[in-house]
Amino acid sequence: MTGTVKSFFIFGAGYSGRAFGRLMAAQGIPVAGTTRSPDKAEALRAEGIAPHLFDATGVSPDLLAALAATTHLIVSIAPDENGDPVLNALRGVLEALPLLEWTGYLSTVGVYGDHDGAWVDEETECRPVSQRSIQRLAAEMAWQDFADSVGKPLAILRLSGIYGSGRNAFVNLDRGMAKRLIKPGQVFNRIHVEDIARALEFLSGRHAEGIYNITDNEPAPPQDVVEYAASLMKIDPPAAIDFETATISPMARSFYGENKRVSNAKVRKAGFEFRHGDYRKALDRMWAEDSWR
Repeated sequence: MTGTVKSFFIFGAGYSGRAFGRLMAAQGIPVAGTTRSPDKAEALRAEGIAPHLFDATGVSPDLLAALAATTHLIVSIAPDENGDPVLNALRGVLEALPLLEWTGYLSTVGVYGDHDGAWVDEETECRPVSQRSIQRLAAEMAWQDFADSVGKPLAILRLSGIYGSGRNAFVNLDRGMAKRLIKPGQVFNRIHVEDIARALEFLSGRHAEGIYNITDNEPAPPQDVVEYAASLMKIDPPAAIDFETATISPMARSFYGENKRVSNAKVRKAGFEFRHGDYRKALDRMWAEDSWR
């Protein structure tokens, strides 16, 4: 620990990044974040997150000044076919940051690939299937190389399917967009965005390093979530659709090509407690609090 006043910088202040930024700002901790859209900059500012435009090409003097004051770096920008856009644009700058203490990289449980419904943990072999997961695993390794080069701890947070206010089964049902796809044996893990923010707070506060699965306690069939949400809304769930004959996007179909149960035992053993431990607790709370919209 350096005793330096904390200052967070979030590359990619989108759905998950903003949730963490709001949590830090509410505690009076300086936090900045990037967006590609000038229209979204004011929304970040209104939530206490100092906005910076970043499109992985030009870098403003204001962004460089904010990085120079950064102690904790959060990266939530997806890689592409050219690699990690943040490292590609700013590696030399980041390696020279004078106050940097810790980096957190938001990845995905997709890097594990398909394990036929078996349990996986942080020690399980990664065998990603989709191109996006292959790129994520490469980005994880690139950030680990960066952390090794600067001699500062890196935590890689592998996230499962993200949901929360404005992005959940209630919203899908309300908009008539929910599907009850049935694929026997298929399960998914999930993670509430609030628990992502809290896990980042927990890990950054301990300068934790290594890989952590940030996911709920209960892998479950996707149709169970839709049915439970419909029961709380007191409406009929949509008709069941056989996955094999369903009309869905290629990306949606690709998610069903990976089947695994992801363990969160490591981060729980470290002392972290999930507020939304399974989809029923989460949906119960969101419905009772009317925080789902």
